[in-house]
Amino acid sequence: MTPPPAAPAFLLSAGWAGADILPVAGDASFRRYFRVVERDRSAILMDAPPPHEDPRPFLAVARWLTDHGFAAPAILHEDLAQGLVLLEDFGDVRLRETVDAEPARELGLYGAAVDLLVRLHDAPAGVEAPYDLAVYQREAALFVEWYCPAVGLDVDAAGYRDAWDAVLAPLLDGHRPVTVLRDYHAENLMLIEGGEGLGLLDFQDALAGHPAYDLVSLLQDARRDVPAATEAAMLARYRDATGAGEAFDTAYHVLGAQRNAKILGIFTRLWKRDGKPRYPSLCPRVWAYLERDLAHPALKPVADWFAANVPPEKRGDPMQVAA
Repeated sequence: MTPPPAAPAFLLSAGWAGADILPVAGDASFRRYFRVVERDRSAILMDAPPPHEDPRPFLAVARWLTDHGFAAPAILHEDLAQGLVLLEDFGDVRLRETVDAEPARELGLYGAAVDLLVRLHDAPAGVEAPYDLAVYQREAALFVEWYCPAVGLDVDAAGYRDAWDAVLAPLLDGHRPVTVLRDYHAENLMLIEGGEGLGLLDFQDALAGHPAYDLVSLLQDARRDVPAATEAAMLARYRDATGAGEAFDTAYHVLGAQRNAKILGIFTRLWKRDGKPRYPSLCPRVWAYLERDLAHPALKPVADWFAANVPPEKRGDPMQVAA
């Protein structure tokens, strides 16, 4: 985690000359993050190096969120040519570690996260591109493109696409598009010291789509176990607040299955292509979510495809399955 060579000059132009640059974290992309510390103030330096990354979508969504009263990091300085952005520092207190350390706070904090989604879905969608069938299919295809070959499966890719067409098409109409942040989960929700509400991170891939998607991201979290009772309570909380009915529950499970199939493909790709071997160990949890979603009657075409193409012994950690 060496700071990018352009960082000192960038920080000089931002009024942070001589600040210490400390590594914070990376993520599943090429982006890296550093904490910039100068006396009694700090900020976050995002390194989104071109051509692999483009910070402009992040900046656009951040400004839309703050304009609508949501706590996205303020943009302090930017250099798009270098892929460098200086951001407000929300600190280190994430919802994930807080709930893990203090389980009694789980319902309250997840309730706050659901309430934030209710507010977000009250607002008109931003300028994001639509989360349409082509995007859903492209994402779902990552499972057959990466997971299946990694575990030695030769599957019916055309049948897979047809099955998803059958279950996803009914979701495309009958709802007002909302801003879908797409990675709305416990590791991207910050408890801001001295502030109210939750701080938002990692929203640069936002699209305009179905309101159930971010609820799935939160409650079927690939990185931590969300108890079934918590999931049920939060679904009820959202439905009570919005008046969502049975069609919403169906969409929740359909999008849950789609998202979890996508994640299995992405986590396998992170291992096989990008040399990040920690991600396959998360796949058994994702499989558990996927199998639960596939039990919903609306998923029968996809469930039948999985039954015919992916035997139980091939469902798990792809590194272990392939060994």
